[in-house]
Amino acid sequence: MSILVTGGAGYIGSHMVIDLLNAGEEVVVIDNLSTGFEWAVQVPDKLIVGDIADEALVARLIAEHDVEAVIHFAGSIIVPESVADPLKYYLNNTAKSRSLIESCVKGGVKHFIFSSTAAVYGMPDADAVNEDVPLNPMSPYGRSKLMTEWMLRDVAIAHDLTYAALRYFNVAGGDPKGRVGQSTANATHLIKVACQTALGQRDHIDVYGNDYPTPDGTCVRDYIHVSDLAAAHTAALNYLRAGGESIVANCGYGHGFSVKEVLQSVKRVAGHSFEVRQATRRPGDPASVVSDPTRAKTILKWTPKFDDLDTIVTHAMSWEEHLSKRNR
Repeated sequence: MSILVTGGAGYIGSHMVIDLLNAGEEVVVIDNLSTGFEWAVQVPDKLIVGDIADEALVARLIAEHDVEAVIHFAGSIIVPESVADPLKYYLNNTAKSRSLIESCVKGGVKHFIFSSTAAVYGMPDADAVNEDVPLNPMSPYGRSKLMTEWMLRDVAIAHDLTYAALRYFNVAGGDPKGRVGQSTANATHLIKVACQTALGQRDHIDVYGNDYPTPDGTCVRDYIHVSDLAAAHTAALNYLRAGGESIVANCGYGHGFSVKEVLQSVKRVAGHSFEVRQATRRPGDPASVVSDPTRAKTILKWTPKFDDLDTIVTHAMSWEEHLSKRNR
């Protein structure tokens, strides 16, 4: 039996493949390489270049590889782009997920693990966001992910399929052994951009707003190491295999860091300063979003290993150095 990883050539998906291989799993990857990289897949002979909405292709993969579970990362993830082009997100994140889920039902796949997002919460009025906080996504990206959660809930009631929807907070860092990392060009993730600035690849970094109701006036976010996030998916897989009921769970550390604290960490790791410019607030940015990961830790038995900001930044910085040499 094998695990089918969609989007396995992307940032989180490539780390997922590594975690599954370390656990001794048989892995198959499908990715259309629109944003992923062939070289990032650690099992190149098991990479199928194709689209998850190609139901004939997915059906063949499920049958040929005796797919027991699907871990679904394929999709689009840029919030501002989703506002400008909502139909792209409802196609890539919702409609294509529906096709994939139907292929799984027809093929007898037992378990489905979905990469959801904290964006389903919108701007929650809570110090620590648990899974019972009212859902109010503020963007087509968040809504497209929530629609897929709803589809999975309904399908699990009607068919022999259990699922885990994992709601990510702010994913950062890279593989501790330097095999893969965040490689997307023009990425907007704070830690990646700050590391690029520290390495001289950008001439400055902007801080959007300094008058939020937080200790230092800048936004606070819950940053999770990408390898810990991958491990949460493996924990969810083991939970479902053991007979666990379908579940929605947050993936974060339960504490946050401000933008200024992140920049201070990057400066510590780099060993030097860099130019930081003050900019105005961006519309829709909540002051603070921090997870309550109790459900993942207690029910999924997930134990993070890299819950340290400087460690996350160190791995991110190492990957940016590697990537800059690779892209020369």
